[in-house]
Amino acid sequence: METRHVDVAIIGAGSAGLGAYRAARAHTQSVLLIEGGPYGTTCARVGCMPSKLLIAAAEAAHHARDAAPFGINVTGEVQVDGRAVMDRVRRERDRFVGFVIESVDGIPERNRLRGYARFVAPDTLQIDNHTRVVARRIIIASGSRPQHPALLEAAGDRLVTNDDLFEWETLPESVAVFGPGVIGLELGQALHRLGVRVRLFGVGGGLGPLQDTVIRDYAERTLNEHEALYVDTDATVEGIERDGDQVVVTFIERGTGRRLTERFDYLLAATGRRPNTDRLALENADLQLDSRGVPCFNRYTMQCRTADGKPAPVFIAGDADQELPLLHEATDEGRIAGDNAGRFPEVRVGHRRAPLSIVFSDPQIATVGPSYAELEKRHGGCDCLATGEVSFESQGRSRVMRANQGLMRLYAEHGSGLFLGAEIFGPRAEHLAHLLAWSLQQRLTVSQMLDMPFYHPVIEEGLRTGLRDLNANLQLGPAILEHCMECGPGD
Repeated sequence: METRHVDVAIIGAGSAGLGAYRAARAHTQSVLLIEGGPYGTTCARVGCMPSKLLIAAAEAAHHARDAAPFGINVTGEVQVDGRAVMDRVRRERDRFVGFVIESVDGIPERNRLRGYARFVAPDTLQIDNHTRVVARRIIIASGSRPQHPALLEAAGDRLVTNDDLFEWETLPESVAVFGPGVIGLELGQALHRLGVRVRLFGVGGGLGPLQDTVIRDYAERTLNEHEALYVDTDATVEGIERDGDQVVVTFIERGTGRRLTERFDYLLAATGRRPNTDRLALENADLQLDSRGVPCFNRYTMQCRTADGKPAPVFIAGDADQELPLLHEATDEGRIAGDNAGRFPEVRVGHRRAPLSIVFSDPQIATVGPSYAELEKRHGGCDCLATGEVSFESQGRSRVMRANQGLMRLYAEHGSGLFLGAEIFGPRAEHLAHLLAWSLQQRLTVSQMLDMPFYHPVIEEGLRTGLRDLNANLQLGPAILEHCMECGPGD
């Protein structure tokens, strides 16, 4: 077995790992990038890009069907060629993956190693059965994989995840989707619009990243009534079984309470992802682990801690840390981890951006800032949290485009007037969310945001309406601010 000695070893060549590699190489040439699976990143292969390709096809079909109210007559029924849809998804997906592989190919061979890594000592990794790597610093960027409850395994080989779906050669007739999170909602609605019969089941009432119950209830009602997409975020599923080439699901129908048994070609499990850290033999790494078996780390330096709580020469980034499984966060975390591993033992605080999450459903969903639960914890108990609201149902530009379904809730701090965040279910939320995230990162007050220009007629005028409502609900002044500061964060 070969033994190699390096300054920095990086486990995983995804978005976080590649970002870490580039940052570490700014400090040392002795960097080794280790990858056991296919090159190409989760985003390019099975995540962001292929899902958006499927959604783009679904939007084209939807707009064609929805042309009549504008006075545009489409002759005959809109025909969806499932084989052509999936052919384009795979071709364009492969093109995006190719760009990533080109980037990896540009890395010198001496800095790349193929195989799966596991710890055999705090500073030593074994790569399959061929190489031992002794590293002064190690970065864990091993990514994540889909996970599902045991209940769904009754579907047998008709159980698929987003890792499998994009390999379909054509569209099926029907799919039962379990998990109305980001992945389930995006793929479920896209399949629905492409003519696939879809039922979307959830547990506990969750919908995407939404936590504000006012927004969440509005979104679930809108998807069911206006989109005609069956969504039950707290479903009662009594049974799942495999019968021939189909999956049989028995459930209580939302709204009617009827007990139904329906057959589906596939069961799509969109019930979350788990970090691949369980495959790294972390028991040999002398790291402090949380209840999920993930190394404890400082989110501003990405540095892990030893079992006795001391700073370790180990860093973590991307989906492996299970904090924010988003590409831009993985890239930022990789850069911070790589920079600190490269310059170790001098460790610096890295720049973390304002939290931003977007779901490419229709209407789109977006969250900006800390979660609503966190805002409630910090500010709600002392009545320091102000809320503003706007409906898009009568908003001018939204109504012009017949995209006038949606609701936005905005949050700010009494006393200071600082903008704190927002949850959106509405048209073009991806653009509104960016404006709000920029405002949050700049620590703007609501009044400062209202001083910005708003053109007419644009959807952003709806944002202005919401900010005006928020501003009207704010209690400002030193007395209120002093009261808020007495509570302190997290009280």
